[in-house]
Amino acid sequence: MLEDLHQQALDLQAELEAAAERVDVDALVTRKLNLDKEIAKSDFWHEPQKAQEVVKQQAKLEQRIKPWLDLQKDVDDLIQLTDISDETMRPEISGNLNQLVEQFAALKQELRFSGPYDDHDAILSIYAGAGGTDAQDWAQMLMRMYVRWAEQNDYRVQVIDESPGDEAGFKSVTMEIKGDFAFGKLKGEHGVHRLVRLSPFNADNLRQTSFAKVDILPVVDHPEDLVIDEKELRIDVYRSGGHGGQSVNTTDSAVRVTHIPTGITVAIQNERSQLQNKEMALTILRSKLIALQLEQHKERISELKGPNQSAEWGNQIRSYVLHPYKQVKDLRSKYETSDAEGVLNGNVTPLIDAYLDYALGK
Repeated sequence: MLEDLHQQALDLQAELEAAAERVDVDALVTRKLNLDKEIAKSDFWHEPQKAQEVVKQQAKLEQRIKPWLDLQKDVDDLIQLTDISDETMRPEISGNLNQLVEQFAALKQELRFSGPYDDHDAILSIYAGAGGTDAQDWAQMLMRMYVRWAEQNDYRVQVIDESPGDEAGFKSVTMEIKGDFAFGKLKGEHGVHRLVRLSPFNADNLRQTSFAKVDILPVVDHPEDLVIDEKELRIDVYRSGGHGGQSVNTTDSAVRVTHIPTGITVAIQNERSQLQNKEMALTILRSKLIALQLEQHKERISELKGPNQSAEWGNQIRSYVLHPYKQVKDLRSKYETSDAEGVLNGNVTPLIDAYLDYALGK
């Protein structure tokens, strides 16, 4: 009977409204309207680089908002249709309802990215932990894994800073990964990653356990997103000791920025100029402070406490075993696979999806 279809459409409408509220579609619409007003100003294109960034944000918001608004309208129209139709229209209405249910099921995937910075690009840092040279090599293996994952998903990767290992790999490496919902997808990779394998650096070829820590931050490259009091910053300039050519190694281009209240320090030396290094260091500092703000639920930056590194270091999230058997297991979602080589070659998406479903409560 049509009454059944009418009730199903009403139920779909209620679910859709709840999901739209969780994604905060209204806030997205407000942000887009504000950008529309900014773009309409007569002097908007006086700063082309800034204007292009605003237009890019507007297009991204439009892409997120439109499917929700279109689906809401289609469901409203279907409810009205069930009110004025007779039983002869039942097959057509039933078909339309099934189609809208399928559209909503696909759209609900966005619920996994309802965090305030999930649509931002990501800063991914890897730090070698316990395990000596094996851990530094493990840091490089993780870097390769994430670079390959990014390439497979048409994301762009830029190495921001790196500290080579003594014999192999990296002591630390920081990359920027750009693409749709990069932070939202990668945020679950934050934590300690454990590798078990036969050591290629051990003369007896013994089994070795190594650790590396992965930090994931949203890229916050707009100073207005987080205002930092300059009096709370200490900025040191020193001679770069990294690779990159003669000018990098012979000029005081490296920059270290310290946020005094929290003790957070960011040092960048990869860029060619001191100004570029300073801008990148401040971007990473803002990103770290916002992540800390979300974690500690503080409104004022001055109230933040420095991150508890030892507690974070104990936050093991995943094990990669290459000997005596092959297995990758996420300790939170309990997802596991025997295709360890595939994961290390960039097939991280199943692990990412499993964690996002776990975090959503599925």
